[in-house]
Amino acid sequence: MDTVTSGRSAIVVDDDGTAPTMQPFSALPPEARLDMPTQSLKRWSSADERKRLTTWRTPWLSRLLVFGSALLLTAYGAREMYEVVSVSRTTALQYVLLVLFTVNFSWIALAFTSAILGFIVLLFKRGETQRAMALKQRTVIVMPIYNESTARTFAAVAAIRESVDATGLGEHFDYFILSDTTNPDVWIAEERAFVALRERLGDDARLYYRHRPKNHHRKAGNIADFVTRWGGHYEHMVVLDADSLMTGTCIVRLAAAMEADPDAGIIQSLPLIINRNTLFARLQQFAARVYGPVIATGLAQWAGRDCNYWGHNAIIRTRAFAAHCGLPDLKGKPPFGGHILSHDFVEAALIRRAGWAVYMLPDLNGSYEESPPSLIDLSARDRRWCQGNLQHSRVMFASGLKWSTRQHFATGIMAYMASPFWLMQLVVGIALVLQVKYARPEYFTNEFTLVPVWPRFDPERSLALFGLTMAILLAPKLFGWLLTLLNSAERRACGGGIRLTLSAIIEVIMSALLAPIMMVIQSGSVFQIIAGRDTGWNPQRRDDGSIPFHDIVRRHRMHTALGVFTGIIAFLIATSLFAWMSPTILGLLLAIPLSWASGQLAIGLWLKRHKLLLTPEEGAPPAIATRANQLQGEFARHGFDDADGLLAIHQHPDIADAHEAMLPAAVARPRGQIEADRALAQAKLVEARTIEEAMAWLKPKERMIVLHDRALLFLLKQLDGPSGSRPIVTR
Repeated sequence: MDTVTSGRSAIVVDDDGTAPTMQPFSALPPEARLDMPTQSLKRWSSADERKRLTTWRTPWLSRLLVFGSALLLTAYGAREMYEVVSVSRTTALQYVLLVLFTVNFSWIALAFTSAILGFIVLLFKRGETQRAMALKQRTVIVMPIYNESTARTFAAVAAIRESVDATGLGEHFDYFILSDTTNPDVWIAEERAFVALRERLGDDARLYYRHRPKNHHRKAGNIADFVTRWGGHYEHMVVLDADSLMTGTCIVRLAAAMEADPDAGIIQSLPLIINRNTLFARLQQFAARVYGPVIATGLAQWAGRDCNYWGHNAIIRTRAFAAHCGLPDLKGKPPFGGHILSHDFVEAALIRRAGWAVYMLPDLNGSYEESPPSLIDLSARDRRWCQGNLQHSRVMFASGLKWSTRQHFATGIMAYMASPFWLMQLVVGIALVLQVKYARPEYFTNEFTLVPVWPRFDPERSLALFGLTMAILLAPKLFGWLLTLLNSAERRACGGGIRLTLSAIIEVIMSALLAPIMMVIQSGSVFQIIAGRDTGWNPQRRDDGSIPFHDIVRRHRMHTALGVFTGIIAFLIATSLFAWMSPTILGLLLAIPLSWASGQLAIGLWLKRHKLLLTPEEGAPPAIATRANQLQGEFARHGFDDADGLLAIHQHPDIADAHEAMLPAAVARPRGQIEADRALAQAKLVEARTIEEAMAWLKPKERMIVLHDRALLFLLKQLDGPSGSRPIVTR
């Protein structure tokens, strides 16, 4: 047996030249395991809830203001709608319209009253609350990734690490990149980027990388795998998304807040959208920056320490998470059964049930994320979120959950059910107009009348109620615009008062036009999920590129056809109905050009040059974003994302050595049990003479099998290279 030392690991080669084994490569620290028991949704006793170590109050006054006002407003809206439809004898369809309107109105009324609370708090509170910057405990920053650009994700991690180190408290933090990648080329690119970044950082890198052979339970399973294997090393973990950026100051203050509050289980920051340039992304970026703080502050005020968790840019107490956030699988098949898709809401619910506080710090600066670049990209992500939120209907009545937790679940469900409810309300409205115009009058009723009875409406009340509904819908935007206008620094950073106002008008108009398209898309998602169609899990597109026009036409042709059909029917029934439905009809008619424009980089950049839809972070980009973009350019020049993984393994022995060293220990296969895919991959490698043939013959699934198997990798490395020469193999 011979031992050959490479640059990063020691290779032990058996005398027969087969079955090489690797000495451990320090891609991972020693394990420090934590138990993560699966939680029950049916059984919970109040005796299981931990005792508080500090005194904290439930914000009952804020909740009374928000929910009491929303209830009163809903009651007023329902009464007005009843008066609208009860001018004469009320028909069954009119009662259906009344119920649908009341449900939809209650949803927007609650958002309105919550925004009022946020507006009042922000109006009298300026600036970020100063928080401590001293630490005693260790925190890990984890970034789960799934088939992402390595240049982007590793640049973000490097920039975050530099920013944390700049606070002088860097020694309290480690960094884990948790890969669930299923694309073989991306997997090898990740490993190459990791090794390169480790070399760049030196001996004190405190950076680790783990790739899971199977992405069991997706992101929730990815985090759970980390917690159960290495969670014992760390008191807290900061969970990121692949598009997250957080400044060192923000992370340190989150960690300090967690250390200072022994009852805190999860502390959520408010991520702002940055770094985006397409029209659609800049609309979202502007809305999140100007309107988002109003909504988030209102939520934080009434939720108090019963708040929610959005899955990223938050700090979590590791042992509390392990003890109480093991997610059960729901009985039945997807979309309502199986593993829980939107895990973050449920994790917040379970950790809060156990007596830990969950709250948000909406005034903590330095937390950022990115947005989908186009309407189609948003709808693809939204489909998965829709399924996850509807799945919560099977969780929200779990034993022991707090009242406010159930409210968070209800809000998430209604966020998607609102679309089919609005759509049904439109359909019922059209049916009522048809009934008025074409139904035969009823001459003989139970009540004595001198004239025949038609279903009738009060037009003046109807118009007033429509105005009230629009005012409630637009009020949170108005509050955000007004607060920004009153803040001189933010007003100037948004291009000045006139440009800020023009930007708000552009955002409102575009939102109004896009709303009918999203209503139909979300309604379709809801109907598909109810019909039993699972969504799957595809990686998000995070670039600023546009979508081919033929794909846009294919995705939106039915929306356009629906707009044409609805417009013709409404016009034939009554011109007043056509006028009433014109915003919806116009949005659907323009679905294709609107969707095309949403992904256009040129339109977004034109608006940016003219300081429209401008945010303060665009005028003065955060230092961490500038640094991440700079590092991304440097990392992209290495070409890891563009390389073929098998070819890289074949051509570069050091890459092959590092890859094999990072593979988990092989599990012995029972004799006689042959895996068909592995056998096929092995047969293709034996048959191939050159690496080009192997690359051409092996399918993506077979490539993953080869990359997981040291024996098959050994066969791969024996193949002739591109020029027909034999590879250099050390014996």
